[in-house]
Amino acid sequence: MVSGQGRVLELAVLGSLHETPLHGYELRKRLNALLGMFRAFSYGSLYPCLRSLLAEGLIAEEQPAPAAIVGGRSKIVYKLTAEGKERLQDMLTQAGPSAWEDESFGVHFAFFRHTEAEVRLRILEGRRSRLEERLDAVRTALARTRERLDSYTLELQRHGLESVEREVRWLNELIATERRASSEDGPERNTTSTDE
Repeated sequence: MVSGQGRVLELAVLGSLHETPLHGYELRKRLNALLGMFRAFSYGSLYPCLRSLLAEGLIAEEQPAPAAIVGGRSKIVYKLTAEGKERLQDMLTQAGPSAWEDESFGVHFAFFRHTEAEVRLRILEGRRSRLEERLDAVRTALARTRERLDSYTLELQRHGLESVEREVRWLNELIATERRASSEDGPERNTTSTDE
């Protein structure tokens, strides 16, 4: 069974390879550029993930033609298989708690263009709900302990609270935009599939 972190990396790799075949270094650069603010991937986690995806038949390797190799060793290019596209689609339809947790929300969000509108909305609403629960817990804890905390700890708590409040406002805007687009398009909502 793949761990939560492993599933997040699997989604990130499959989503990136859906867009274009890449060799390992390019893939790592793309993941770090795309998701860098959410997480950085190391070769130590990326290559075991690639081996696992190869073993499952979700990706395939392509060796460059000998004439294309100019000095040095060849770079293996990874591409998505039909089974990999199916797995990606399945992963993009999952809108439960694992999709809106801190660890995986950013990765799901990065591939929203390949996700159906209804699923996007459920993920956004779930994320907002989770953050609102967190806000309530922090506010309650802060009210109980405020007089016992030094000014620096209080400032750190305030900063954390403001960060979560800012994300909730951002989510509210995204949710409103999704609902507006859905109501404008009606039942024939144009969703993006992974088979583009």
